[in-house]
Amino acid sequence: MIAAAERPAGSLAASAKAPAAFTLLEILISLALIVILIGATISMAPRSDNSLTTDEVFWKALAEARKQALTTQQDIHLGFDPKAKAFVIGANLGVQADPQAGTQTSAGAGTPISVGATETFPVQFADKLTVDFLPVGKSGSSMLIGGEAIETDAKPYVTLYSDGTCTPFRVQFHSNGAARFIAIDPWTCAEVLEEKK
Repeated sequence: MIAAAERPAGSLAASAKAPAAFTLLEILISLALIVILIGATISMAPRSDNSLTTDEVFWKALAEARKQALTTQQDIHLGFDPKAKAFVIGANLGVQADPQAGTQTSAGAGTPISVGATETFPVQFADKLTVDFLPVGKSGSSMLIGGEAIETDAKPYVTLYSDGTCTPFRVQFHSNGAARFIAIDPWTCAEVLEEKK
């Protein structure tokens, strides 16, 4: 009883009130949760086509060409137009109509491959990019450019068939530095994975 009597009168009321501010720990936890939520929404946001790499644009064009071949039940060609720096797909790539003769003829050497294209897939920042479709296996035709052996036995386009298969081919990407190759499996139109030795 004496201890209670010795306290000043206002001290009991002051000790009953809770502090009105947040603790440092509560603030840090709230900030961490906000950062996590922002990171999750940014990572789930769809990427625009402007930020796709050359490989991603190639796979997108290949998938679309295969889808068109399966849905239309006709052969679809996939090529690369070096002037437009874009992958192109269509049933009649490089073929132009001759209105006088009523026939279709192959486009000449100066005509871009995109003649007859139904869809294009442009590659961003591809000033010095060359893309070649090559036969399977190393060809005997190559050229030394900047100290790198570049194969020159290229096809203007590859064909994707109505049954979901494609011509066996390799794609060669060359811009600055060494050429990169991707071998495509003709049955699945997917990348051929090399065996580990």
